[in-house]
Amino acid sequence: MPNILVVDDEQKIRELIRIYLEPEGFQVTEAENGRQALDILSRENFDLVILDLMMPDVDGWAVCREVRKNSSVPIIMLTARGDEIDRVLGLELGADDYMVKPFSPREMVARVKAVLRRTLPEEPKKGRLQFDGLSIDPSSRQVTVLGRPVSLTPKEYDLLYFLAQSPGRVYTREQLLENVWGYDFFGEVRTVDTHVTRLREKLARVKGAPQYVSTVWGVGYKFEVSK
Repeated sequence: MPNILVVDDEQKIRELIRIYLEPEGFQVTEAENGRQALDILSRENFDLVILDLMMPDVDGWAVCREVRKNSSVPIIMLTARGDEIDRVLGLELGADDYMVKPFSPREMVARVKAVLRRTLPEEPKKGRLQFDGLSIDPSSRQVTVLGRPVSLTPKEYDLLYFLAQSPGRVYTREQLLENVWGYDFFGEVRTVDTHVTRLREKLARVKGAPQYVSTVWGVGYKFEVSK
């Protein structure tokens, strides 16, 4: 049973999410503020976090930033504002999805299921991808570079795996948003650049590692192994 942490300073919002998630087979834990959320996350493991951005004292951005220091747990952020800058900032901090309040509870359930499908360990139906110095195992979502494990966020892993399935093929940012993020993030292609940058940095931490993700200027990105 997937375990989900819901963080929101509005009790009615937390209760609404619980009412819709529990009948779908999810276990729900609640936190009423960011400080409490960080305390709970330090003691328990979760499969997904639903995180409100606009909270007093410790806001959602601070929580997301702190969580991403040592955890790749998927995060769906909630915001009462539809401003693009809020969504972009949240995504660049490592959130996997976002919803703007007021939201449809049924859509919330659908988003939760979609994120978990992409982030929970997959059945070993897809083969391991092997390249020069790089191994990607979809059964465990484990990535190794020159024999050393590399810790990626769920979205960074999805991005790498998607690109690596078609070496040499160039994808636009819009195509990557559609295929990796799962639906249209119109106007937010910058988040692709941010994730590619972080992915490259993590892969390059292994001394002597080739560069695996190349920029095709004016178009997008492609996977290739180059020294």
